[in-house]
Amino acid sequence: MSILVLCEHDGGTFKKTATELLGKATGLAGALGTTVSALVLGDAPAASLGAYGATKVFQVSGDFSSYDTDVAVAALRAGIDAAAPSAVLAPASFLGKDALPRVVAQLGTGQGTECTDLRVDGGQIVGRRPIYAGKAYCDVRVGKTPAVYTVRANSFAQPAAGGGSAEVVAVPFSAPTPRLTLVERKRPETTVVDLTEADRIVSGGRSVKSKESYDSLIRPLAAALGATPGASRACVDAGYAPHDHQVGQTGKVVNPSLYIACGISGAIQHLAGMRTSKVIVAINTDPGAPIFEHATYGLVSDIFETCPALTARIQALD
Repeated sequence: MSILVLCEHDGGTFKKTATELLGKATGLAGALGTTVSALVLGDAPAASLGAYGATKVFQVSGDFSSYDTDVAVAALRAGIDAAAPSAVLAPASFLGKDALPRVVAQLGTGQGTECTDLRVDGGQIVGRRPIYAGKAYCDVRVGKTPAVYTVRANSFAQPAAGGGSAEVVAVPFSAPTPRLTLVERKRPETTVVDLTEADRIVSGGRSVKSKESYDSLIRPLAAALGATPGASRACVDAGYAPHDHQVGQTGKVVNPSLYIACGISGAIQHLAGMRTSKVIVAINTDPGAPIFEHATYGLVSDIFETCPALTARIQALD
């Protein structure tokens, strides 16, 4: 009986979801009296994961820099077969949403998706996940082995690094013949943290009125806070912000420690993407806006006055 954690990386640098899940897995393993191992696809410093609780790392060789569903599924299956875990924890990332469910189907087991909490109950891992666009929560138990759970980023605290080094087990892998042809690959020009992993987010709604106002209101406030800029669908549809900034049911689901909603009314589609944020600050001129029902702090004010004032005040603290 063991827990296997899928540890994603970007060009050899492990994402914070990797260490976040390893820290949580270590706590779960202590309650279950078992061990923690890790699964890594491609070239990355696998042994370093021992500092966060992994006793063994199963590393699948190959080039995974260009995503291919068939290749990812085969690699995950190879790693899971080699580790033979009783439970698998993975981030609710693109890989966790596209490839992992296919592996779950192949294994004939079950999966708890988009969990925001994990605990041990009755000698079994239980996941808690939001349902009905975040209006309720349910507990998920997987009765078959391996039980698979995907977890939203920022659900758990980052563990402190120890001094251990993990044993690395090379998993032989031969990639299937690709059915896709890579024509061109473009990397994002932005240097900010991706919305799905961001710890702080500042989002703008249609009330920003223009792309120029979005750039002069939302981006500076986000930069001052070390946050990632986001947007509502209405803001994106109006052309004020690019699509990769969109938060919501048809955009990205986020789970930051701080979410500032500027001029966002709080439609259910938007709430579905950010309702689990730890602290929600809403700025809106309409005191009856639905966003205030879910906000930790609310400011009934004009974003054209409040956002520059907040930005200046935060910058003055440096």
